[in-house]
Amino acid sequence: MQISGSSAIVVGGTGGLGEATVRRLHAAGAKVVVADVADDKGKELATELGIRYVHTDATDEDSVLAAIAEAESLGPLRISVDTHGGPASGGRLVGKDGSPLGLDGFRTTIEFYLTAVFNVLRLSAAAIARTEPLEEGGRGVIVNTASIAGYEGQIGQLPYSAAKGGVLGMTLVAARDLSPLGIRVVTIAPGTVNTPAYGKSADKLEQYWGPQVPFPKRMGRSTEYAQLAQSIIENDYLNGETIRLDGALRFPPK
Repeated sequence: MQISGSSAIVVGGTGGLGEATVRRLHAAGAKVVVADVADDKGKELATELGIRYVHTDATDEDSVLAAIAEAESLGPLRISVDTHGGPASGGRLVGKDGSPLGLDGFRTTIEFYLTAVFNVLRLSAAAIARTEPLEEGGRGVIVNTASIAGYEGQIGQLPYSAAKGGVLGMTLVAARDLSPLGIRVVTIAPGTVNTPAYGKSADKLEQYWGPQVPFPKRMGRSTEYAQLAQSIIENDYLNGETIRLDGALRFPPK
């Protein structure tokens, strides 16, 4: 599929993974809409690149629809990449004091990291389905973001691991559901990626995680996520798959 000339939406487009993806798709000729809740950064990025920013709450249907409508106004929407984040709770299932892990925190984590992904997935798919098919009947592609924590979550990560495991589980089913429409669905499961969000903690995290990665012995880079996202978009035979981007890292128990 050709990126140039296509309309694209990047949900969570001001974050480390999202911004790198926005920049890469823009450089490849896509008409990109940055969809996020970080208004100042979103407007700054949009102004720099000459693209659009829409305040977008991934958990809210009308908010996502507004971002999609903006993308559709630029041309046929064929690309949706979701990298959004949100609050995440943690803790052992039963604490040292014998108390169970809180239900509210679990629900909030699921809402942001699974339900919101489904929300963007379903609404983006419906929009892409309205476009005219390209060669071989393809209409577009949706790229979701999970985590290797969805496979081997660490102690204290149960809510986040459950949410990301849900994203993994949706991938093949969504690809099968959307195959008659010519829409592909692929998920990226990053390992430890060093993003600007870590701020002053970035160096300490690099020192901790870098040596644990088999090769290359460092944390991942946002640009590597963006590079993979572009490859997925351009390769029509990638579908229904989750691709780990982790340097062969497997999370230890803690």
